[in-house]
Amino acid sequence: MERNFETVMVEQCAPVLAGLKPAGLFRYETGDCADLARRMKNWNAQLNPKGLQVRVLKGCVRTHRYLVYVYRESKLCAVLADEKVQSFLRQEGYRLPETGVPDVHGLLTQLSRRLCCSAEFPHEIGIFLGYPLHDVVGFIENRGQNFTCCGCWKAYGDPDAAQRHFDQLSKCTAVYLRLFHSGTPILRLAVAA
Repeated sequence: MERNFETVMVEQCAPVLAGLKPAGLFRYETGDCADLARRMKNWNAQLNPKGLQVRVLKGCVRTHRYLVYVYRESKLCAVLADEKVQSFLRQEGYRLPETGVPDVHGLLTQLSRRLCCSAEFPHEIGIFLGYPLHDVVGFIENRGQNFTCCGCWKAYGDPDAAQRHFDQLSKCTAVYLRLFHSGTPILRLAVAA
């Protein structure tokens, strides 16, 4: 089966489409930048009414590889409104307002710059993908080692709870892929926020 934009989006972002995660990320390769721009515009027009947005976080015209980010702004706002998350992001060098709700688009622009310009991969991206703060901090502090459970990401807390969550996300992806491959369009798979 062809691994086109839509197939990869369902493979990597089914839990986001289902409303189980605030965001997902996938790599897409294309030599046709104009086609990618049309796809982004088209998917945003279709998915925005359901509370979903699609944007390129990083792109390279030389390699034709792009990191496409699919997210629910309301769910991402809830993650970013947490004081502990904000403190962590400030510690990592993000500019946030001292009070009030952080600017989601501004923070995604900061993340995008780090992806494009930083020599090291910004592991705090886990926050923007909805990973628990303790797992993101655990990954950074342990340099990816000493995890208690490994699934969609490396977990550093209760392994049983993490495994149950990973199983839920995997089951969602399997169901969504089955439905998608049997003809259900993405717009029907995407639940309204």
